[in-house]
Amino acid sequence: MSLDKTEIEARIVALQQEHRDLDGAIDAMVEKGAFDQLQLQRMKKRKLALRDLIRRLEAQLVPDIIA
Repeated sequence: MSLDKTEIEARIVALQQEHRDLDGAIDAMVEKGAFDQLQLQRMKKRKLALRDLIRRLEAQLVPDIIA
């Protein structure tokens, strides 16, 4: 399934929002001091996966240039 440019851009915006939300949640957990280490690791792993997915989608928006 191939997404058009508008769909890719919308998906990127949604993923960036989720990434920001996770970042805030991670910061709040750490700031609070008492947190579940496993949950924190899972959240950080999800945040990294989101970043990678955002980059892959952004790469789809850049036209291939034959060098």
